[in-house]
Amino acid sequence: MAAKGILSGLAGLRFTPAGNAPAPGGEVAVVTGVDSARRLEILDDFERSGFGWLWASDADGRLIYISGSAAEKLKLPLADLLAQPLTTLFEVDPDNPDEKSDRPFKFQLSARNKLVDLVVRLALGRSKHEGRQVWWSISGQPKFDQEGRFLGYRGSAKDVSVEYERKLQDSRLAEYDTLTGLANRHRMNRRLDGILASYKAAKRSCALMMLDLDRFKHVNDTMGHQAGDELLKQVAERLTRIIGDRGEIGRLGGGEFQIILPDIDDRGTLGEIADKVIQIVSQPYPIGDKRAIIGTSIGVAIAPYDGLEREELTHSSDLALYASKNGGRSQYRFYTADLKDESEERRLLMEDLREARADDKLEMHYQPVVRVDDNLVVSLEALMRWEHPERGYVSPAMFIPIAEDSNLIIQLGDWALRRACRDAAGWPKSVRVAVNVSALQFANPAFPDAVIDALAATGLEPDRLELELTESIFMGDSEAVDQTFKTLKQLGIRLALDDFGTGYSSLSYLRSAPFDKIKVDKSFVDSCTLKDQNSAKIIGAVIGLSNALGIETTVEGVEAFDQLELVRSKGALFIQGWIYSKALKNEIILDRMAEGTFKIEPDGPDRYRSDRRTVFRRIGIIHEDHRYNAVMRDLSKTGALVEGLLGIPAAARA
Repeated sequence: MAAKGILSGLAGLRFTPAGNAPAPGGEVAVVTGVDSARRLEILDDFERSGFGWLWASDADGRLIYISGSAAEKLKLPLADLLAQPLTTLFEVDPDNPDEKSDRPFKFQLSARNKLVDLVVRLALGRSKHEGRQVWWSISGQPKFDQEGRFLGYRGSAKDVSVEYERKLQDSRLAEYDTLTGLANRHRMNRRLDGILASYKAAKRSCALMMLDLDRFKHVNDTMGHQAGDELLKQVAERLTRIIGDRGEIGRLGGGEFQIILPDIDDRGTLGEIADKVIQIVSQPYPIGDKRAIIGTSIGVAIAPYDGLEREELTHSSDLALYASKNGGRSQYRFYTADLKDESEERRLLMEDLREARADDKLEMHYQPVVRVDDNLVVSLEALMRWEHPERGYVSPAMFIPIAEDSNLIIQLGDWALRRACRDAAGWPKSVRVAVNVSALQFANPAFPDAVIDALAATGLEPDRLELELTESIFMGDSEAVDQTFKTLKQLGIRLALDDFGTGYSSLSYLRSAPFDKIKVDKSFVDSCTLKDQNSAKIIGAVIGLSNALGIETTVEGVEAFDQLELVRSKGALFIQGWIYSKALKNEIILDRMAEGTFKIEPDGPDRYRSDRRTVFRRIGIIHEDHRYNAVMRDLSKTGALVEGLLGIPAAARA
């Protein structure tokens, strides 16, 4: 189709005819209708130049004219373009950073708005461009006849693919984390603002999860920042697989992540998601020829209940996260109104802990390890205790993780080592002392010297010192770990692998590391007498493996006689737990030793019972198609005490 009939509205344009000089006085000669051939020649030259194209549509939005050079540029036959609806040919890019393109292209056309430099994406012919995206900037003016009837659009267009791709890349750099490809803090804030604003009127919910990677700093410190970067990439991939299209994931910086979950407020569903995230993120990460093991703590807040604005909802999820970390890590917590500002609490606790260390206000208590054949105490494990002047006794589960977030853990570790050696030097030579060593402390190049100094200063024989290590020490430089092992064994010090079986224990640790003892974790003992549990079999298997390797075994956490009998039947020779004794002050231990042979008779309940929390709450219980009203009085890990159930079928009670 020629341009003549389409562009009749351009007849009034003023051009200087070729070869004509401006008229005296600077006036420009006017091209009249008689010069239409010259006008069409100029328009044709413009279309062929590639600087831009002309287009037109009819009243139904179908393309009725487009420059031939445009079709050539698109590598599409002109016939494939003409009579196509504009909304089929072009679409607004959903990732368009240009705010002018936020409104849908279809809406712009139906509203008969004037189009000014609207960037659209070609929806046809992508395969002909080797998968590349093609963007045009189009402008258009709606055309009406003398009666005001809409006739369509008349406009121009140009290819802006190169410039627009650069703009998209700049926009992506501004909104996405370059390391993981996830949204960055800026984008997550903007997304959350938009979601909350649009959900207010509809009263829809939105959940926000804050994640912080546990022990990520240790990976950076021991394996290097490149390993830390690789770990973050793998974490991002796992989170993406878990969340899918249910929400948006962002990395805020360091080991902090955020997940927005629109239209989810059911705590059961959110708990399942958080649980899955914790389980998957806590799986080992292959990094080169090593493995890194981390965990994650999660705080959850739900709009509109925990906040209507972004700042308020984020603060609520932060408080829940801090509560999760202070509760022992690798768990999730929902925001509740009674949560204090945990960040401020951690800061104050850190300051108080530094003061307590400087003022020598920390203590060491010792829990006996007993030989079951004759109830003789063979060693004592050193456990740090802190009595705060206002808070009372602060649990190590609270202050040790805080110390691990800074170099304070190394100072505390060195102090504990020296104090334990000093106290043990006053015990009978048949009794050893066991000291826990954090992974950060073990990775410190000065650690072997600290051990040598402690032994020299106290006069304790090296074979009476036992260092308890967790498998997290193997995340560090393998050569440095092996060298530290070699130095310690040359000194004659005993090494114990603590919490065996609770993480992702590898038998290669036992093959390559010179351990003298394995400690079976309390978590297996807690459930060893329950039905449908494999804990008893695992305890027996670990003891059998240790015996085969010539390694001593200690079973931790025995509290009741049914547990004691079971672990003895599995071959346990050494036991540590409340059935014999809790941790004792050194003064009490010295008094007991002064009486003669240090023996402790077992004393405890006949059967183990999980820690229970007394509650009084009316609940509804659903079984198949029936609902029952009842009262819950006790709650524990293994069950609950429920009263008031009547008329339940026998099959449901079984």
